[in-house]
Amino acid sequence: MVQGRVEGFAYRLATRPHGGASHFSDVRDPADDSRGIAHDRPTGGVRHRVGSRSRGLGFLGALPCVRFNTDFRGTAATTRRPPHALSAPARRRLTCRGSSGRGPGVIENRRILLTGGAGFIGTALAARLLDANDVVVFDNGHRDALAASPHAGHRRLRRIVGDVLDLQSVRDATRGCDIVVHLAAIAGVDTVLRMPVTTMRVSLAGTANALEAAREAGGVSRFVDFSTSEVFGAYAYKVREGDVTTLGAVGEARWTYAVSKLATEHLAHNYYVQFGLPAVSIRPFNIFGPGQVGEGAIHRFIVRALRSESLDVHNDGGQIRAWCYIDDIVEAVLLAMEKPEAIGHAFNIGNPRGVCTIYDLAQRIVRLANSRSEIRFVPWPHADVELRVPDIDKARRLLAFEPKVELEEGLKRTIAWYRERP
Repeated sequence: MVQGRVEGFAYRLATRPHGGASHFSDVRDPADDSRGIAHDRPTGGVRHRVGSRSRGLGFLGALPCVRFNTDFRGTAATTRRPPHALSAPARRRLTCRGSSGRGPGVIENRRILLTGGAGFIGTALAARLLDANDVVVFDNGHRDALAASPHAGHRRLRRIVGDVLDLQSVRDATRGCDIVVHLAAIAGVDTVLRMPVTTMRVSLAGTANALEAAREAGGVSRFVDFSTSEVFGAYAYKVREGDVTTLGAVGEARWTYAVSKLATEHLAHNYYVQFGLPAVSIRPFNIFGPGQVGEGAIHRFIVRALRSESLDVHNDGGQIRAWCYIDDIVEAVLLAMEKPEAIGHAFNIGNPRGVCTIYDLAQRIVRLANSRSEIRFVPWPHADVELRVPDIDKARRLLAFEPKVELEEGLKRTIAWYRERP
């Protein structure tokens, strides 16, 4: 039993051990061995349990969902070969080339493709990479944070307008690249609710195209696939990568995004297993910061608070999130791009210290922005994530990742950035 308080919100979580397996794993994970999980044998049976409870949330009762507990056991025909059993070219691909040796998170002298790279995270990542690398941004321009970035005209930036659903265009963009970071996706709950089919097609077919293009290119030393923390469902407290994922009921549009992203994690992992493509998966937990575009709560709250407009909070505002500043996830991606230990793994990337309710978040933003905005409670009839806090011990252990920017400081920086914009 775990007990505690989050910004005055008391919680009492009943935990229990269970089966489950990491979607990405190269060796047996000591953190998961206590649950009897064997990681290094891919594929096997899938057990479907309807109406099961999410990990650590026994007091909440049965949830309307289907849980997939994947037991990775398979035949020798599909068992991944250890690095020493691979051919020399395949071994070279398992280690990023051109590392400067100047410490973690340093990437130099590479040609890097960012699909969906004109978005919020892609733009911030490009800003870190451009001084020492050639960066190719492949994006349809739907949400364009890059255009307003001071790096938009950088001499080492090449921008290609294209769609990840067009395989030949993705092939052309990938040609000659050392690293691929696949960020392209339909983002934002409101957009997903409006376009569930497009959401799934972009995730499933778009990721399949990016993986195949990287495999065909032959020289890709790292493929970083962006998944989502939504794979853990509506209730996720201190969830680990090896925990059972929880997928919402068919017919609830919100979960189409999570379902398709979980499928792409499996696909990326199996490109590693079958073809030796050095794949890594990232599960971001509630990223925010300067330059954010779209429908994020912090972006929306700050923009409205600076205008002293009302801030709309869904239902009672008791939903709990752990917020992670943009600089921290960029550092995590750089580490995942560089470290050989990352290959074949999925990583939760977030800040477990940046926890608050949505109502408290709105109050903080009003206070820090010195705003006159009122906070309104509005009904939200759709599925929502009530609790989402990550366990990042695996990223700490294998990537040496540690979030540095606390929530209050991140909000101050973000509000200051938006103040300077018209």
